[in-house]
Amino acid sequence: MNNKDLAKNVLDLVGGEQNISGLTHCATRLRFVLKDDNKADLKALDQLEGVLKAQNSGGQVQVVIGAKVDAVYSEVKNLTSDHIGELTESTDSGPKKRRNPVNVVLETIAGIFTPVLPALVGCGMIKCLATVITAMGYLEGSGFLTIINMIGDCIFYFMPFFLAVSAANRFKTNPYLAVALAAGLMHPTILNAAAQIAETGVNSIDFLGMPILLMKYSSSVIPIILAVWIMSYVYPIVNRVIPKFLQVLLTPMIVLFIMIPVELIVLGPVGSYIGDWLTNGINSLFSTAGVLAGAILGFFKPIMVMFGMHYAIMPIQVQQVATLGATVLLPTALAANLAQAGAAFGVFVLTKSKTMKSAAASSGFTALFGITEPAIYGVTLKYKRPFFAGCLAGGLVGGFYSLVHTTANAISLPGVLAIGTYSSDRYMYVVIGCVAAVVLGFVFTLLAGIKEDTDGNKSKQQATNKVNSNQTVVASEVTPASVLSQTSTSSDMLIVSPMTGEIKPISEVEDQAFAQELMGKGIAIVPTDGKVYAPFDGVVEALYRTKHAIGLKAANGVEILIHIGVDTVSLKGKYFNAHIEQGQTIKAGDLLVEFDPEGITSAGYNTITSIVVTNMQQYGDVLTTATSGPIRESEPLIKLIP
Repeated sequence: MNNKDLAKNVLDLVGGEQNISGLTHCATRLRFVLKDDNKADLKALDQLEGVLKAQNSGGQVQVVIGAKVDAVYSEVKNLTSDHIGELTESTDSGPKKRRNPVNVVLETIAGIFTPVLPALVGCGMIKCLATVITAMGYLEGSGFLTIINMIGDCIFYFMPFFLAVSAANRFKTNPYLAVALAAGLMHPTILNAAAQIAETGVNSIDFLGMPILLMKYSSSVIPIILAVWIMSYVYPIVNRVIPKFLQVLLTPMIVLFIMIPVELIVLGPVGSYIGDWLTNGINSLFSTAGVLAGAILGFFKPIMVMFGMHYAIMPIQVQQVATLGATVLLPTALAANLAQAGAAFGVFVLTKSKTMKSAAASSGFTALFGITEPAIYGVTLKYKRPFFAGCLAGGLVGGFYSLVHTTANAISLPGVLAIGTYSSDRYMYVVIGCVAAVVLGFVFTLLAGIKEDTDGNKSKQQATNKVNSNQTVVASEVTPASVLSQTSTSSDMLIVSPMTGEIKPISEVEDQAFAQELMGKGIAIVPTDGKVYAPFDGVVEALYRTKHAIGLKAANGVEILIHIGVDTVSLKGKYFNAHIEQGQTIKAGDLLVEFDPEGITSAGYNTITSIVVTNMQQYGDVLTTATSGPIRESEPLIKLIP
C-alpha cells in the first residue's frame, strides 16, 4: 500500500475529515484530536497495512506509522486539501464531554512541543558536532566553530518565539500576536537591564505603580505558553467588544496593551519560578535518590512512549538545558532506547520467522539512533517478554548513569549519534552505559525467550483437537508461501478456503504489501462467486467499513486477514454486503460477506483475494496446498507448521 492509500484509509478509519479538530505528527506517529473518539476504529487501524499501532492516549488518537510518518502526514494534508488549516484552527470541537485534566495537560504539552521537535533535534545534533570538534581540539577559537556553536544555541536563546507559534496553533489564537508576546519577553529593554542588575542594582521597572521584574526569558518555556494561553481568551473577548469596523485597528492594539504588561508583571515571573522549581526539584531528586530515580525513569521510559507521555517531561528537559546547561533526564532515555534496541536484536536471534527477523533487525538499528516506536510496537511488545527485558536493562543502566552523574548538554534524539552531547564523571562511563544497555537488553531477552516454541506447542495441541473435530483455522495478510510438504504431520494446523475460485501465488497480487511478503505468508484466490465463508470457529476481530477486508481470530489464537480485491477500499463499500459485525462470534461455514465480482470488475478493480496469516511469527512455517488450480470453499488451503 502506498502512502496515499494509507493516508486515505487512516482518514476514513478516524471518522473522516469532518471528525478531525486537530492534527499533527511527531517522529513516528500521526496525532489526531477528534470531535468524537468513538468514530475512530482503533482495531481496524491497528490491522491496517503500514500501521504499527493505533491507540487513544492523552486525549489523542495516535496512529504509529514509523519512519515514513512525514510522507503519510503530507498525504493526509493533501487529501484534506485547503481544509487542513480549518481543521487545525477550527473552534468547533463537536459534542463537549468531560475529559481527564491530566490527559488535557499531556495532550497540550505534546501539541506544543511536537512541531518544535525538528528544530530542537537539529540544533541538538549541531551542538553534538560542536562538542566533538571542541573535544578533539580542532578549530579552537575559529570562526567556523563560533558559528557552529551559534547554530546549536539558537533555538534555546530564542525559545519563546518557537513556542509562541506552536502554542498559538494549539490554543487556536493569532500566531502573529503570540510572536509579539514573545518579542515582549525578549526585548533588549528587558534582557539588557536584567543582565546589568549586578552593576546597576536595579531589578525592576515601574509600570503604573506595578513593578516589572527584570528577568532573563531568552531560554524560558513556561512564561510564553501561559501568556499565549491567556491571550487565547482575551483576544475573542476584546474582539466582541470592539465594533466590527474598528476591529482591525483596535483589537490587536488593546490585546497587546493588556497582555504584554500582564506577562511581564505576572505570567513571566510566575512561569519562570515554576520552571525553576521543576528544574531544581528534579535535580534535588537525582541528588538525593539519584540511582533510584534514574532506574525508575529508565525502566518506565518505553511505557511512557507507548502512551505518548514522554512529551510531558520535555519542558523540564528544555528548562534544565536552558538554565543549567545540562539535563539529567535525557541519559535515562538514552539507556531505555538502547536497551530496547538490544531486546529487538535478541528477538532477531530467537525468532524463526524470516519476516520478524527482518523487522527486528531494522527496528533495532532505528532504536540505536533514538527512535524506538518501530522496535516497541513492531517487535518487542508483540512477545511482551523482550519488551520488559528491555525495560529492566534500561532501568539498570539508567540507575548507573545517575550514579556516575551523567548529563546531556543539548536536546537531541537519545541515540548513539548524540553521545557527544553527554558527559559524566568520566566520559568512558557514557560509552560503557551505551554498550551495557544494548548488551543487557539482548541478554535478558535471550534469557526470557519469546515463547515462540511454547505458543507453538499450545497451538499444536489445539490444532490436533480442531482437526479431529473437523474444525479448521485460517491465515492473515502475508506474502508468497511454500508448497505444502508431503511430510506434514497430523499435528499441523489446517486452514480451509473461505471461498471458491482459482488459486494463485500471492506474488501475483498487484499490491506490493502482499506480493513482497511484507504482511506475512499466505495465498491468493481469484473468486468464481461472490461469497466469503468462515473457515473456522472464532471471532470477527475487524470488519472494515468498506467491507472489503475482514480480520478473523480462531479460538486457538490463529489470526488471518481476508482482503477482497486490490484497492477496493476506493469503492467505499459499493458491491459489498456484510452479514457479520465486528466482535461477532462466528462458526465455521457461516456466510461472512457477499460481493458482486462482475460489478467490481466493471468498475475497473481486480477481484483477486489475499488470504494471509497475520501472526505468522508464532509458527515455524506457513505452507499452501498448491500454487495454482481450482479450489472450493471448505477445502484445505493453508497448513501452519508449529
